[in-house]
Amino acid sequence: MKTVKTVDATGMILCHDITKIVPGEFKGVAFKKGHIIKKEDIPELLKLGKDNLYVWEHKEGTLHENDAAIRIKDHIAGSGLDFSTIKEGKIDFIANMDGLLKIDITELFKINSLREIIVSTLHNNTPIKKGTKVAGTRVIPLVIDENKIIQMEEIAKKEIIKILPIKPKKIAIITTGNEVFYGRIQDKFGPILTKKVEEYGCEVIYHAFSSDDKEMIKEKIQEALNSDAELILCTGGMSVDPDDRTPLAIREMGGELITYGSPVLPGAMLLLAYHGKKAILGLPGCVMHSKRTAFDLVLPRILADERVNFDDIASYGHGGLCLDCPVCTFPHCSFGK
Repeated sequence: MKTVKTVDATGMILCHDITKIVPGEFKGVAFKKGHIIKKEDIPELLKLGKDNLYVWEHKEGTLHENDAAIRIKDHIAGSGLDFSTIKEGKIDFIANMDGLLKIDITELFKINSLREIIVSTLHNNTPIKKGTKVAGTRVIPLVIDENKIIQMEEIAKKEIIKILPIKPKKIAIITTGNEVFYGRIQDKFGPILTKKVEEYGCEVIYHAFSSDDKEMIKEKIQEALNSDAELILCTGGMSVDPDDRTPLAIREMGGELITYGSPVLPGAMLLLAYHGKKAILGLPGCVMHSKRTAFDLVLPRILADERVNFDDIASYGHGGLCLDCPVCTFPHCSFGK
């Protein structure tokens, strides 16, 4: 810092807060640390008794907090983001579209381990609406050694924060179970699934019913594969009951089974497989009566064209317990985080 006369401070950066007190009316900060002093500020500063000010004195090899934050933002920000105006060295990252938030957690940890640099984010894999603030960054000191920023740029990968677009897909639903096929009970699964996928702009183009006969289930899956459907949802028949043949039918169709089971409650009996590029989900009965399940965690990732693997599913164990809150705030809660 250096001291300058207030009348000569136009364009300089203030290094400390300046308080204003009007007895009985106001007490607070009139000018904040980091404020760039304008010509019209000079009379007000003089009224506050500030004939001299501490301002930032640029030295080679140092960066002001604003310049440092811009360098951090430029290095770590990926697609799908807009940014707030920089204020007191802080920049907010804002989604410029609906999509899926992706955070490289390992790289984020590297940056925050450097000290004096912080990046705060929402949770990885959170479905995001356009306009949502998803992250923020700043440096702790008003002035930071430029080598610290260079170190960040060298050790951290680029674009560790981004939004993947949700791509509405054509959906096939196969409802299995003798109880529905023979008309003993009304199908409740179809309407619920249709509503869920329509939340993401998807369209159900195929809906078939099958008995518990394995060959019939395979026949319906093949029809769905032959259609324009990009995602196949099989409902019913995902328990350990001996009459439930859906998992066996899916395996015998020649697809790649990723998992039968997930460490998520509700949703433990989730099945995920791929037949070529098409995902096949076997959905347990909880999807019909629980507000949020493992299906709600996996669906947006598939719609964002992620190929979900077993490790992705296994990692849901930490945070995979839904509290079934009276008022559901998902995805802004702990479930799936």
